[in-house]
Amino acid sequence: MLVALIAKDKPGALDIRKANRDAHVAYLKGSGDKIMMAGPFLDDAGDMCGSLIILNVADMGEAEAWAANDPYKAADLFASVELKPWNKVLG
Repeated sequence: MLVALIAKDKPGALDIRKANRDAHVAYLKGSGDKIMMAGPFLDDAGDMCGSLIILNVADMGEAEAWAANDPYKAADLFASVELKPWNKVLG
């Protein structure tokens, strides 16, 4: 099952994102084939302001568990996180 994780950072949280980025990227890389794509959203100034991650998991529970263990979650970076089933058509 493919799941899109769509997260928006709290306003003014760029320093929190930067301080926890290495741990977050290590978590992504350590997740093996669960990660199909991942990257930050950018604001008008080109600064990171959220995340889009496409997860390849068995079910929504696995996606929720993955999201709960993300270092960005522990750092309280996000204002909101959505997990939505996703269907790959191209790419």
